[in-house]
Amino acid sequence: MNIPHYPDNITDREEENLILDAVDQFLERDVRPYVKELEATDTYPKEISDKLAELGLYGATISPDYGGLGLSASTYSKIVERISAVWISVSGIFNSHLIMAAAVERFGDADMKAEYLPKFATGELRGGIALTEPDCGTDLQGIRTRAEQDGEDYVINGTKMWITNSLEGDILAVLVKTDPKAEPAHKGMSLLLAEQHHGYEGSKLNKLGYKGIDTAGLQFDGVRVPKENLIGGEEGRGLQQILSGLELGRINVAARGVGLARACLEESLAYAQMRKTFGKPIAQHQSIQIKLADMATRVEAARLLVEQAARAYDTGERCDMEAGMAKLFATEAAVENSMEAMRIHGAYGYSKEYNIERYYRDAPLLAIGEGTNELQRLIIARQLVERNPI
Repeated sequence: MNIPHYPDNITDREEENLILDAVDQFLERDVRPYVKELEATDTYPKEISDKLAELGLYGATISPDYGGLGLSASTYSKIVERISAVWISVSGIFNSHLIMAAAVERFGDADMKAEYLPKFATGELRGGIALTEPDCGTDLQGIRTRAEQDGEDYVINGTKMWITNSLEGDILAVLVKTDPKAEPAHKGMSLLLAEQHHGYEGSKLNKLGYKGIDTAGLQFDGVRVPKENLIGGEEGRGLQQILSGLELGRINVAARGVGLARACLEESLAYAQMRKTFGKPIAQHQSIQIKLADMATRVEAARLLVEQAARAYDTGERCDMEAGMAKLFATEAAVENSMEAMRIHGAYGYSKEYNIERYYRDAPLLAIGEGTNELQRLIIARQLVERNPI
């Protein structure tokens, strides 16, 4: 399926609409009926993951040269919004995978691209990124996991934490220190592809929300990977390589925020027209109307910021400020809308009979993941100063 990279004319928009229609059908048929059971039991949605592969979404942003769909970030973000309005965990499955793929596609040598990207695109190999550690999250320069050369291999030792697709997936892009004494620290950091058969082990983490998807702590004890698995073939470039992929990751998380915030609005709007108090639907009470108005405004403003960030990403230029703005605002919109949805639903919002309590548990993750919102504010401010010198 040859999807144009930039949907900027009528034909391309028609292609985009066909893709989005296919995603909507997939969600209604293969996701929505099973969310409550899978979420309640924290069960990995293997069949849904396989359907994602059939739709080509594991290759959504991978170039058609390697069997991917080659979608623009603009189209990709719309897909993520739709999926997240039904269940944000599903969007997480292929987001981490595509960040890994982007690092390989941008920085891998020809042999690495030919070996891995076609398998990434089809979902034959599914994976993610292993960055954070028990004592290191936002400040990635503080990682302690090391990789030392031994003959034709790197030997990895260390612990990673909060790693998506680590147990159910097949491969990870692992951020390591190849020169722990380097100053500044990022000059001693590298990115290695480690497959599960290389021997890392992990245990699933029990989380407040974001259920179903596997998130684990991993242990690398003398894990050997071939030297050719060093992305880019040169040590000391790992942090820059992965940070460039996190721009797309932050657009993804922002789009998830839009989807979740929209789901909160739509279900609150429907409930407010059915639920009656004092002889009339609560949608006719001014206090509820104000909540609905604010929720709707957040959704629309967040969507516009995501669209702006996606367009900036598609130009190929640096867009960490735009992605940071979108991630910051959209995820805070999700948190605020989930709280307002619970208030509108009252006691029913606190019950598992409705989706609201799930939204309320899922939303906070978005404000933390892919760089905390406090970090996003710093990124935005620094870029504002850098782009507007006096």
